[in-house]
Amino acid sequence: MKTIGLIGGLTWYSTLDYYKLLNELVNERKGGAHAAKLILYSVDFAEIKSLTEKEDWDGIVKIIGAAARSLEKAGAECLMIGANTMHNIADNIEAMIQIPLIHIADAVAAEIQKQHLTTIALLGTKYTMQMDFYKNRLLKHGIKTIIPSVADIEFINNSIYNEFSKGLFLPETKERYLRIIHSLTTEGAQGVIFGCTEIPILLKQNDCPVPVFDSALVHSKAAVDFSLK
Repeated sequence: MKTIGLIGGLTWYSTLDYYKLLNELVNERKGGAHAAKLILYSVDFAEIKSLTEKEDWDGIVKIIGAAARSLEKAGAECLMIGANTMHNIADNIEAMIQIPLIHIADAVAAEIQKQHLTTIALLGTKYTMQMDFYKNRLLKHGIKTIIPSVADIEFINNSIYNEFSKGLFLPETKERYLRIIHSLTTEGAQGVIFGCTEIPILLKQNDCPVPVFDSALVHSKAAVDFSLK
């Protein structure tokens, strides 16, 4: 079993899910008392949040890059960045290390292709939804994305940074998300990507009328596949 390096704290609530998922997935595959071989580097989300709001991606590269190098030095044999938005700098981080980076959008695309879907709604931070880094990665796999209206993008972004990052998952927020998803399906979305690793804490597949792609789950599956092959 290869050792997984996980950059967490983006936020720590979703990192808890990552830790649980990685260990559960390894145990499902190997049985007995087996668990994931994993090294975690948890960053201070307040620093990342501040830099993201300033769109200081160079500052973020310094923090995430240092974490990646530390994990590699500690013995990690692959790297996961435990957040969708931070994959905006994935190419920068990949260039700083010698170990493979398990890209979250590639993992999501592989799951979408298994269901033969071509048009998908993307929910996440405004950076994930509006910038090209995620959508273009999916497009390379033949997958077109639909994003919400400007007002809904602002609502989703605010809920992520001002609610989910503080551990708040409110019923009224869930109801608004479901209305947004319904609207996107009427525009042609065949499924929905939970492109923020906190959204699956708020919503589950049985809440939604179309297939859901939980980015944290499929990212974890891809890392475990690498670890166990």
